[in-house]
Formats: sequence, structure tokens, C-alpha cells
Amino acid sequence: MSVHKELVLDEVRKYHRDTLADDGFIPGTTEIWPSGAVLDEEDRVALVEAALDLRIAAGRSSRMFESRFARRMKRRKAHLTNSGSSANLLATTALTSHLLEDTRLRPGDEVITVAAGFPTTVNPILQNGLVPVFVDIDLGTYNTTADRVAAAIGPKTRAIIIAHALGNPFEVAEIAQLAEDHNLFLIEDNCDAVGATYGGQLTGTFGDFTTVSFYPAHHLTMGEGGVVLTSNLALARIVESLRDWGRDCWCEPGESNKCLKRFNYQMGTLPAGYDHKYIFSHVGYNLKATDLQAALGLTQLAKLDDFIDARKRNWRRLREGLDGTPHLLLPEATPNSDPSWFGFVLTVQPDAPFSRAALVDFLEDRKIGTRRLFAGNLTRHPAYIGQPHRVVGDLANSDVVTEQTFWVGVYPGLTDEMLDYVISSVKEFVGANS
Repeated sequence: MSVHKELVLDEVRKYHRDTLADDGFIPGTTEIWPSGAVLDEEDRVALVEAALDLRIAAGRSSRMFESRFARRMKRRKAHLTNSGSSANLLATTALTSHLLEDTRLRPGDEVITVAAGFPTTVNPILQNGLVPVFVDIDLGTYNTTADRVAAAIGPKTRAIIIAHALGNPFEVAEIAQLAEDHNLFLIEDNCDAVGATYGGQLTGTFGDFTTVSFYPAHHLTMGEGGVVLTSNLALARIVESLRDWGRDCWCEPGESNKCLKRFNYQMGTLPAGYDHKYIFSHVGYNLKATDLQAALGLTQLAKLDDFIDARKRNWRRLREGLDGTPHLLLPEATPNSDPSWFGFVLTVQPDAPFSRAALVDFLEDRKIGTRRLFAGNLTRHPAYIGQPHRVVGDLANSDVVTEQTFWVGVYPGLTDEMLDYVISSVKEFVGANS
């Protein structure tokens, strides 16, 4: 490292320390965010160092992050993307690749998913001309069940795409077995659940693909960013092609002829010897991330275990503190699981003497941030009315979520004092309105 760079990075560390302003927690004044990034001195230094080196495209930090994150998640390959939403799009689109021959997904094929979730789990299904088949969830865990998925399997079913709800695993081992028994693809949307386990096995290791988001709300952040993981090397190669403009070449963009076969190909109706770097075998995208993002991801990754422990600890504090509070359904871990919590979900019972809206307004007035359980019942949103889909069973619980459910934060930036204020505020409201 040059002397000049060392001086700059030393100043960055000083700047970080000088700008840390902690006036302490002031109840009702200090914002208690439901989610957010936890960034320290090393994160700031990593970003500045990448900027000093002008690593403005995907490069060595991106490749290093992919390798380390794949190892951490017990998958053979990871491909970094510009968002978790793009990761879901790539994973779904990869299943339509001509390279999968007779097993590929085709327009009109059905994909089982849940109605109560985030749109970017469902959007790639529609964007690929596939048909979502919606099933309901259980209240308390906010996940669907293997029985519901089994009931939804029909002659056109070709895949299952489900998210682990707010860090709480769905019955992924049983659903993976269903997928295997019926020759279906399985994509785990693991964006909210990094580090969770089901039956002692990491979520994200059961399906053909798993996806993760690095948006600031998630377990790790790059600001924006995401990743597609798989242990199937053929599927990984398809994802790489789709992410990188659809090109057939696997050499890095800055490499000239690492494969030593750059001018030896004949594909399509192109002339023999056409530059392989400019042969395109998929209708792809440019969904890569940058080394600036990956540099931050690497320093964040070193803190992942601490982040997960803090989320679990914060969730337990809220659960124990609110235990027994009347008129509220408190969250429960899915049996046989160890969640890596994203948020703490509360459902106001339908017969409660107060509304969800009144409780949320009370908390928000006290600067306690709340969020809905994402879209609630997606089929009720204007974007999805009129879209091709099928519903199996009713969506009664998804409707309850739409009307009665919200969540508060458990992210590592919250202190015990903040969490205790959340607990006391909820209890105060319920006591005054019961």
C-alpha cells in the first residue's frame, strides 16, 4: 500500500470516529427504525479504498466475495448481482434456458408460490410467461406448508418458488422432497433468512437455486446488491450468461483469451472463428454489481455471525417481553427450525377492541417504525388483478395479514433500551384500549 493511500485511509478512520454522534436514546424522540444497515469504521475504509483504486466495475473484490459467500452458504457457486430482485429474476429465467432441453420451463407452465409475500418473488414468474399458483400461509409462522404445496401440484406444475418469511424457514426439507418426487425445480428466496437452519441444515441449501439480497434492510448490506447461489454447475453457467448480457463466453470482461479458444468457435449461423466474447447464447441482461459494493460486502461478511446473533437476541427480548399480551398473536418459529430473524411480526386478533391501524399510529407517533408484512395478499394489488394465475384453497390467512399484521425491527442497530421501549409502548396501548 502506498504512503499516500495509508494517509488517506488513516484520515477516513479519524473521520469515522469524529462523526460518531451518540446523544443517547431519548424515548419518543429517537427514531427506532424497523431495519437498517449497521456500518462501522472498516466498512467505510473498504469503500474508500475501492474508490481510491477506481475499482468501479466488477473485479477482484466481486470474485472474492462470490467465493467466500458461496463457502459460507455451503453452495458451490455464487454469482453477484445488482439486487436481490435481479437474483430472483436470474434464477427463474435460468430455468427457461434452452440448455435445459426438455426440462426447461416454458410459457404457460405453473409455478407454486405464496400469496402473502414480496412482489419480487412472484414478478419473475410472470415476466417469463409462467403462471403463479398461489397458496395460503399459517398465521404465527407466516409460512406456507408442505401440505398446501402438495395440494397445489397439478399437471402443468414445473417449479416451486417460496421465500422464508421474515427469517423464519418454511418446511423446506418436506417441500424439497415434494419437488424431487414430482420432478419440479425449487428456488429458495433466502433474502430475509441468511443463517437460518431447518433440521440443522442451512436454508438456501435445499433447492436448485437460492437467492439473497444485500439491500440495507438485510442481514448483510452492499447498499444495493444480491446473489444467486447453486451447487449445480450447469445452472450456474446459465446464470452467469444471463447476468452478463447473455454472452456465451465465460472469460472475465477484462480478459483477452484466457480460455485459449476465443477464435475457435462456430455457433448459430455466425462465421467460424467469430470472437467468442461477442457470441450470445441467451437473451440476457446486464445485472452485475461493482467492486465498490463487493468491497463493502466483504467487510460486512466478516461480521455476519455477530449480526445473526444480535437479531436472534433482539427477537427473543421482544417475544419474552410481550408474552401474554392480550389481543395480539405473537410470532412462532416454524417447528424444527432455528430462524435468523428479519423482523418481529404482530397480528392484531380480529376480535380485538382496537384496530391494527390504531396500534400502528400509536407506535409511529412514538417514533417506533413499523412495516406491513410486505404486500399482504398479492392477488388484491392492482398490478396482479387480471394477471394469469391460479389459487389453490382459500387465501383467508393472507387476507388477515393484509388487514391485521405488521412488524417491528430486530436488526443489530437496536439497543435493549429501544426494544424495552417498544415493549412498554405496545403494552401501554393494549392496556389502555382493552
